[in-house]
Amino acid sequence: MDFADQVTRPAPAAQGAHEQMARPCNTGRMPAFSIFTSNEFSDAEVLSLYESVGWAAYTRFPELLTRAIRSSSFVVTARNANGELVGLARVVSDDATICYLQDILVRPPFQGAGVGRALVEQVTARYAHVRQTVLITDNEPGQRAFYEAMGFMEGSNFAPEPVRVFALFR
Repeated sequence: MDFADQVTRPAPAAQGAHEQMARPCNTGRMPAFSIFTSNEFSDAEVLSLYESVGWAAYTRFPELLTRAIRSSSFVVTARNANGELVGLARVVSDDATICYLQDILVRPPFQGAGVGRALVEQVTARYAHVRQTVLITDNEPGQRAFYEAMGFMEGSNFAPEPVRVFALFR
């Protein structure tokens, strides 16, 4: 499908629906991509994407990784003009009070091209009715700036009062 033929649509209300969103990133030096809200991806391409960003904690157990992704409440992917998987975000949610943005990753050549922003926008649109959207990320300045630009606040920065965020890693 040619990018000029794509239609911009809001995120679907139901998981598993297949939608596309045109992105004006096919001009200049920005790589073109499309957003999909479906579970249409192969285990091999998911593993390749996670390996491209060095997430070895996930790639050590490929079957566990793909089972986790396929069991997620919502998955949104980005593909380049050739159909290659270049980004993915996944959510675990009760669809009422909490949306946990478990993973968001973008293949390095596409970082800074708007892919991550488009993925997060799809998640926040899909879960706009949910009170809390939460994520845990690495302690890197670039990630902090990205999430703050997307409207997220670090746990100690909440107003009117700070909250505490706890995590148990195994």
